[in-house]
Amino acid sequence: MTTASRRAAIEVLTTNTPDTHTMRALIKHHAGPELQFVSDRPKPVPGPRDVLIRVKKAGICGTDRHIWEWDAWAAGRIPVGIVTGHEFVGTIEAVGSAVSKYQPGLRVSAEGHITSWTDYNSRTGNAHIASDTRIVGIDRDGCFGEYVVVPEENVWPVHASIPDKVAAVLDPLGNAVHTVMAAGVSAKSVLITGTGIIGLMAVTVAKAAGAGRIFATDVDPKRRALAKKLGAVEAFDPRNDAWIAEVRKACRGEGADVLLEMSGAEPALAQGLAGLRNGGTAALLGLFKGPIKFDINSLVIFKGCTVLGINGRKMFETWYQMEELLLSGKLELDDIITHEFPLEQFKKAHETMISGEGIKVVLNIGG
Repeated sequence: MTTASRRAAIEVLTTNTPDTHTMRALIKHHAGPELQFVSDRPKPVPGPRDVLIRVKKAGICGTDRHIWEWDAWAAGRIPVGIVTGHEFVGTIEAVGSAVSKYQPGLRVSAEGHITSWTDYNSRTGNAHIASDTRIVGIDRDGCFGEYVVVPEENVWPVHASIPDKVAAVLDPLGNAVHTVMAAGVSAKSVLITGTGIIGLMAVTVAKAAGAGRIFATDVDPKRRALAKKLGAVEAFDPRNDAWIAEVRKACRGEGADVLLEMSGAEPALAQGLAGLRNGGTAALLGLFKGPIKFDINSLVIFKGCTVLGINGRKMFETWYQMEELLLSGKLELDDIITHEFPLEQFKKAHETMISGEGIKVVLNIGG
């Protein structure tokens, strides 16, 4: 081979060889709506105690909608330039020099709340509300890219019987499981206000956890119909307050034993508490847009209610509970995970979720 031929061969090889130091990803490219697809994002490098994961599928959630639309919360929290996304499943690609528990090739998901495990809550079993929590895809680069790095202690090996599309949405499923389990729904009547993604998950989780009758509310008739399919005995349109009297009448004339508030809508909180019996338990997961007003004297104090603020998932009690519920075969998620799109169709994927055409939307990123 001549010198010229060798040079030509080298040029072809260099041109056709993929850059192993960069990746495809979605970034928050400016302080405004939408995301940007890039193909030259630097591939993250794991530290000594980190795990590098090649992402296969990632879920789009309500938080990602806030970031996409760039509302007041996102504008005050999300750093421009970050890779977004926090729900995923993938395979370990590499591990840091001090990682001892996991090896490349393992299929995993991960808890997205990262803490140093040194504050009071972390050391007393409540790391999910640690004071130094940093969240994947919000405070540091997330999973809407081909690779993501998380600390070893945040990795969750995925059981072989759990399919990828379910493993990709363990994060929001964990929110539903945490809410249901914290409220103690077994053999109790349950009222779920708001049947969005996590509200619908809460219906099937509550049923699997041994709840008695489940009642639900939502303004969307399709979501109400799906709530009934998943296990609610009745689903009401909350724009008419008459449903509150119906629920109270159905529950000994006193109201439901448990309220799971999943909507983050101010009227829903007051309605839900009105439909809760005296001495009942209210678990609040839905996030409100700002300060709210309701009759706390009548709806909480005089009723003697127990009110629980729910944030994220218990680390890692909720993950063990999720796995057992999934392996039991009692959870019905196929009607909730409605769409999958390749990463390059990220705009259509977000629009499908935001419009309500889809419920849980998953991005196929690699593999």
